[in-house]
Amino acid sequence: MRARATLVGGTALLLTAALAAPALAATGGRSDGGRPGTGHAATREAIEEAVEAGVPGVTATANDTHGTWSTTAGTGDLRTGAPRSAADRYRVGSITKSFVATVLLQLEAEGRLSLDDTVDRWLPGVVRGHGHDGRRITVRRLLNHTSGIYNYTADEDFARSYFLRDGFFRHRYDTVTPRELVAVAMRHEPDFAPGTSWNYSNTNYVLAGLVIEKVTGHPYATEVRRRIIRPLHLTATSVPGTRVTVPRPSSRAYSKFTEPATSRTYDVTNLSPTIAFSAGEMISNSADLDRFYSALLRGKLLPARQLKEMKTTVKIEGAPNIGYGLGLMDTKLTCGVHVWGHDGGIHGSASSAATTADGRHSLALNFNGDWAGDTAAVIEKEFC
Repeated sequence: MRARATLVGGTALLLTAALAAPALAATGGRSDGGRPGTGHAATREAIEEAVEAGVPGVTATANDTHGTWSTTAGTGDLRTGAPRSAADRYRVGSITKSFVATVLLQLEAEGRLSLDDTVDRWLPGVVRGHGHDGRRITVRRLLNHTSGIYNYTADEDFARSYFLRDGFFRHRYDTVTPRELVAVAMRHEPDFAPGTSWNYSNTNYVLAGLVIEKVTGHPYATEVRRRIIRPLHLTATSVPGTRVTVPRPSSRAYSKFTEPATSRTYDVTNLSPTIAFSAGEMISNSADLDRFYSALLRGKLLPARQLKEMKTTVKIEGAPNIGYGLGLMDTKLTCGVHVWGHDGGIHGSASSAATTADGRHSLALNFNGDWAGDTAAVIEKEFC
């Protein structure tokens, strides 16, 4: 799995493809359209390169001190030829983790839990089996992926059922409970003893969602809506639960699964997001993600102490330019600029959101294909 990890990770591989690259279109609050000399020309070039590399379509929105700028490229619907829209809603995958961590940090600020509470305090007996022990793992270690808990999406049977072609089309509408997701992980040994290393595990954030529910008495989705979505007026953002469709406006999402790049492209838009739960089920659009991360980094969602905790990172082996905090990644770009945010991937969708430390410059983008392109290259061009 890449250091800038996503829900699907190493199972739904990002493969190459050869699709035509339609002309780039610009929309949004600024009229410069990303022309040379206006600040976004390099970003548009990187987006165009992604489509040339095989991504069906891209939507992106940036916000800075000069205003809001949006652009689209490629196709939103391969059947009809409809383009992508700057207002497209899409599955954000593991970007969900930033929302979940924010809620837990708010609960800490309210004195309702401590990040140093054990998982077992809130979920007694849930983390047990094959060496897993929730009495030795803190909530903090869930959020920064130092728990050692096995990643349920790495389980071969789970991957075969939900991430490979035949299994996906048999099981795409299955409803899976979060306890069942945790149980998959408990069938394996831990990756390491708590606190001794780092490994991205979606199981950590399924458990984090369950902790929120135990502390508040409400579904984690209710707390995300009440504490973040409504106060920030994120009108395109939702926690779908068992809803299998993506609200409009939206584009279709496509995958080639693990087949050769020249193979058929499959429409995977509709699926049960319960396979992700609080590790990656949310839906949003680029403007909402910019607003969320900008508000977060500006201290509008967390007191200074909790924001500092969130930004306290651990090193990721093999990725010296990336540190992982509490549901938030710090990436040092090649030009020396640091951006904070997260990546997210789920069937047919690859997303990234990045914001400067002062919250004044944000970019969020989405590819509606999961086998080609590099969202990190777009971020480099926007901020460097």
